[in-house]
Amino acid sequence: MQNYEMEKLKQIKLAPWIQKATRLRQKPRHVGGNQFRHQGKTLFILIDYLLIDSVLLKASLIHDLFEEFTYDSFDDLIYLDEDGYSVVQLVLEVTRRKNKDGKKEPKGQFLKRIKNQGSRRAKLLKCADRISNLTDLNSDFNNKFIKRYLEESRENVLPMAKEVNQNMYIELKDIMINLENATGIKVL
Repeated sequence: MQNYEMEKLKQIKLAPWIQKATRLRQKPRHVGGNQFRHQGKTLFILIDYLLIDSVLLKASLIHDLFEEFTYDSFDDLIYLDEDGYSVVQLVLEVTRRKNKDGKKEPKGQFLKRIKNQGSRRAKLLKCADRISNLTDLNSDFNNKFIKRYLEESRENVLPMAKEVNQNMYIELKDIMINLENATGIKVL
């Protein structure tokens, strides 16, 4: 990280967003740990790629919040700071929508929506999220689940990464190849 990137990062006030994300500590993940840790891991992936964007980093900290909890109003987030409205809009963009029956949009449809209509920030956030999720998978998982996850990544997330960040594309592809080799599942 160069000095100008460090200075830019120092100006971003993440503490209020981290505090909002702590609500996710109570939500366990299938891979162990909890959703709060996953949010942090996604944040650090973005920082690792030097994507020092205040809206993107703040959104990474709460990107799963709306799927895990019901919100009647986003005012507490919108008025958290000067980026609040943009952060909420980005998180809504990467949140699976619900239909009239209250069912979440199918995962494939959700990923295609981001791939085809998502903003650059939404695609970057989804790629960092998928890097985090893929690195948590291992051969102990059900092969059917791993195959579906790899296929979704190939069809939707790899094209996003290729469009917005070549290094993320390379990392995603490498992680997928390693997972294929570990499980014997081939999708690439």
